[in-house]
Amino acid sequence: MPHDIAIVGAGPVGGALALALAEADLDVIALDSRSEGEAARADRSLALSHGARLIFERLLVWRRLAAIPDAMTPITAIDISQVGGFGCMRLTANEQDLPSLGYVVSYRALQQAIDAALKDTRTTIRYVTTAVGIDATPAYATINVDRDEVGPIPARLAVVADGAGLTVKGISRTRREYAQVALIAKVWTERPHCGIAFERFASDGPMALLPERDHYGLVWTLPPTKADAMLALPETAFLAALAEHFGPRVTGFVRIADRRKFPLALEFARPLISEHTVVIGNAAQSLHPIAGQGFNLGMRDAYELARTIIATPRERIGERAMLETYAAQRRSDRYAGIAFTHGLTHLFGVKRPLVRWPRGLALALFDTLPPAKRAFTHAMMFGIR
Repeated sequence: MPHDIAIVGAGPVGGALALALAEADLDVIALDSRSEGEAARADRSLALSHGARLIFERLLVWRRLAAIPDAMTPITAIDISQVGGFGCMRLTANEQDLPSLGYVVSYRALQQAIDAALKDTRTTIRYVTTAVGIDATPAYATINVDRDEVGPIPARLAVVADGAGLTVKGISRTRREYAQVALIAKVWTERPHCGIAFERFASDGPMALLPERDHYGLVWTLPPTKADAMLALPETAFLAALAEHFGPRVTGFVRIADRRKFPLALEFARPLISEHTVVIGNAAQSLHPIAGQGFNLGMRDAYELARTIIATPRERIGERAMLETYAAQRRSDRYAGIAFTHGLTHLFGVKRPLVRWPRGLALALFDTLPPAKRAFTHAMMFGIR
């Protein structure tokens, strides 16, 4: 007999889907290439919106995460500005009557909390198991894995939640190279960050400082050659260049550590669904890190898919009508998130001086119009429905 749901990837997005289905009377199996208890990758920081926190609270993960020392840092305000032009905007948690706009969270800590929560459910998890392909019939999907002793795994619905490496028949991927890399590092300043995040738009690309424990997490978008040159600089010279770009918005840079880079591209699946198969999270869309929307969009994918599955009679799970309902529900939020991040990279990446004035005016107007600021902040936290 096929499983009801087979999830490829038990990382944060796939794990969240499994937890959201835990109370339903469904046979759910998750496949994960990592070993049990392993984080699967080096630790990195995730920007979680307040909306993502609410999802993790419903899944009983947030309390476990909060109990892990140094696992999260609240973001109380976001300061947005541009290099070489006037105009700025500050979004605050107080304006939204919230304790925080979001959080900077350790990937490893979040994975640890999700794994612990999954142990309290009936979900079957097969670790050290990598999906290598998906076949489908009119009745169910079959996930082929790299372990002969396990064999193909049939399910009414296969959910691909693990990156973009698995090819799914009927679903293609569009990729747009940005010809940029993200230079990331840890940065310390003379003064405490007080939970304030900074988004700074420069001609080479956006840069951000995210409050994290006793330091900032730096994300600096640059052309590859410039990124290589910055990585090669001595610490003092690097901090001086960073200070020049941030100007008076942030001062007193004193130390830098763990500098590295990774390439940037926009990649998204079209359509989201195929026969008895759906893609979510990074398997559905991988966005530019500007504004920190990618992971939060993936969390909404998982939560909304779980709601659609639970509302569907068991014998109809994975049928075309159910999948089309889910795809329609996610369309506006998904494409708005893609358009928003992609558009910002171009809007603030134009180097012509004449464009700086209208950009600055837009920032200044947003900052002085409370209804517009509230709507913008709400969309950042909860997506567009």
